[in-house]
Amino acid sequence: MTRRATMLFAAAGSLALLAGAFAFQMLGYAPCEICIWQRWPHGVAVAAGMVTLIAGPAMLLGLVGALAAFVTAGFGVYHTGIERGLWDGPASCTGSGDNLAGLSGNELLSVDVPSGIVMCDEVAWAFAGLSMASWNTILSLGLACIWIRAIRTA
Repeated sequence: MTRRATMLFAAAGSLALLAGAFAFQMLGYAPCEICIWQRWPHGVAVAAGMVTLIAGPAMLLGLVGALAAFVTAGFGVYHTGIERGLWDGPASCTGSGDNLAGLSGNELLSVDVPSGIVMCDEVAWAFAGLSMASWNTILSLGLACIWIRAIRTA
């Protein structure tokens, strides 16, 4: 496979993962904050693929694609660790409600609660015991390998 074809294949993989994420969202699985973080690097990899399609393959584009795949895989590892309780996540999308002691009676009884918050520490969907964040990690590491292969191809 040529460098160009390999780079386009890797970019298509990121495009497929993005399409899958948006398909799940359309099916009612709203993304959490970290899920959104995981999408941006895939967008960068797709953009690298588009530039490759227009301008031709370049070492820099391969490096950008590989870095993007590693970054989203890193976000996936971080998110998976939060889901599995290995470490704490951002306060904006994790928590168990243990901090109720500091609230007043009016605050506890208020119906003015934020809506649309998706918790980052709850698994919305899993396959074979792995969450979407875990699958993103595995597949993104595979895409990173493909980008690296493209870089090494003459």
